Amino acid sequence: MKNETFEEKLEHSKELLEKLMNPEITLEESVKLYEEGLKNIKEAQTLIEEAKTKITVIEQANQNTGDTL
Repeated sequence: MKNETFEEKLEHSKELLEKLMNPEITLEESVKLYEEGLKNIKEAQTLIEEAKTKITVIEQANQNTGDTL
């Protein structure tokens, strides 16, 4: 399975939510989709944290060299 981008994870989460809203799905399917959605959201949060860390490193490097954006 390829690594999804943040945007792809958001789109996948929207698709899962739409499926969960279907009144005809079974309880078992609902639980499976819910579990998949939570995993997907956790992975998206990790991507956000990694991006924040990269931005912080870049800003600190720029401050140390005296560069401004």
